[in-house]
Order: sequence, then structure tokens, then C-alpha cells
Amino acid sequence: MLKGTFVVMVTPMLENYELDIEALKKNIDWYIEEGLPGICVCGGTGEFSSLTQKERLLVAETAVRYSNGRIKCIVGTAAETTKETILYTKHAEEIGADGVMIINPYYCRPTADELFEHYRAISEASNIPIMVYNNPAHSGVDLTPDIIARLSTIPNVNYVKDASGDLRRIPDIMRLTNGGMTIFCGGEDLVFENYLLGAVGWISVCANIIPKEAHAIYELVQDNQMAEAKALFLKLFPLLDLLENQPKAIQKVKTSLELMGKKAGPSRLPRLPLNGYEIEELKKVLKNLGVI
Repeated sequence: MLKGTFVVMVTPMLENYELDIEALKKNIDWYIEEGLPGICVCGGTGEFSSLTQKERLLVAETAVRYSNGRIKCIVGTAAETTKETILYTKHAEEIGADGVMIINPYYCRPTADELFEHYRAISEASNIPIMVYNNPAHSGVDLTPDIIARLSTIPNVNYVKDASGDLRRIPDIMRLTNGGMTIFCGGEDLVFENYLLGAVGWISVCANIIPKEAHAIYELVQDNQMAEAKALFLKLFPLLDLLENQPKAIQKVKTSLELMGKKAGPSRLPRLPLNGYEIEELKKVLKNLGVI
């Protein structure tokens, strides 16, 4: 079973915007050392939509095979067409990934029936745990609890990452699926509340920067140390808010890693680098957390 904090990793790049595979490996080593149970590559934070097919396959293969069972690895396999999504999903299965995360097609605005057929076709073509990813703000489609319940009837569709920001969704999904869907938090600023309501994992952006602290929230909740979990959540909240509710989250993560002495590099256009004010704002938050 997949559970706990999975860092949705940035994709490190060189100054010429080519992939930095060695930096990817070093960052994986660091997350293992910090005690994270899992990583996720080729997600939105990993700029999957800015990578070529060849690059996506290389990042996935590198992450899974370099991890070599030392840490769980989920691969983002979403694409606009079902055919291409199946290609990425079958590849993830072949290289030994522990699961795949798939946001709905994000341009064609599929109907409920089209969504069902999309995920069913992926399931029929593979045999790997599938995490449905709901992020209506980015994909333009809202996978409501009733749609999630219908998708849960598809073999292998065992997980949902919900980034709707609507906390009522969690008990609704649990009720409508009779507990058959394992829920992961998909937002930064509501993770504590997600855990209280029944989520058992977090696909976390901030864990790129503070992996140990991000996972500690989960561990404290599991140990029923709610006051301690809440206190840690509130301590981290300025960073969580900065990444969830303000622009340039990917650039802020990459800049943070660089400030910490890790390699992340730039983001590809159209993502612009942080300006002076944004860097100073970020530094202030990181200094308050003792990260830099």
C-alpha cells in the first residue's frame, strides 16, 4: 500500500535547459537519507508538460532503477490522449514503478463517460496501481466524488490525489467508495486537515525543500500526536502558502534547492525565473524555517 509523504520532485536541469540526470540521482539519495517513504517523478512540479516523450521516459527509468527499491516511486504518466497515456503507463510498469499518477486529459475537457473510458482503457492495458489526480484549477475538469466513485470500480484504480481544496470531498469519497479509494492530499496548505479527515498520504511539493519535516506531519498524526502535528503544520504554513497560493511554485522550489546547495537549475520557458522581490520573499521564509 502506498502511504505517507511522496515528494513530487522537480526535474533538475542544466543552465542550457537540458536534463541534469546526475542531479536527479543525488536528490533521490537525499530524500532517501531524509526518510521519505516515496518520490513521484514526471508530475506537474516536475514540468512533465515541458518535457519531450524521450525525456519523460528517461526521467522515469532513471528514478525507478536508481531508487532500486530503496524508496517507493510513482511516475506521472498523464497525457492528452489515451493512447499516449497508455504508452507512459506501460513503460512505468515495465521498469518496475510502484504506481502511476494520472491527471485527466487537460485540453479536451472530457465528460464523465469519456473520463471513465479513458481510465478503463489504461487499466485494461496495464496492471499497475493507478492514482487518479484531480486538480480542476490546472486541468479544467473537476473529478467530483461521484465521478471518483465510478472510477473506483475500474481494476487498479486504487488511489486518488485530490487538489480541489474542498475538504468535504474526503468523507464524500470515502462514503461513496465504501473506503475503496485511498486518498492522498494534493495541496500544500490543507494537509493537516486532510489527514484528520482520512487521507493517508500526501503528494508534496514542499517535501522537495523540507522532506523530513513534511513527512513528520504524517508520522505525528499516525502516532495520534495531534497537537504536535498541528504545531509543525503551522510552523511550516508560510512555506506551504507560498507554494500553494502564489505564482511560480516550481521556480520557488528550484531556487530554494539552489540556495540550499542542491542542484535544480532553471525551469523551461514559458516559466520565467524569480525576480528580486520574489527571491527576497522566498529567502525570508526559508530563513525563518532554518533551511538557509
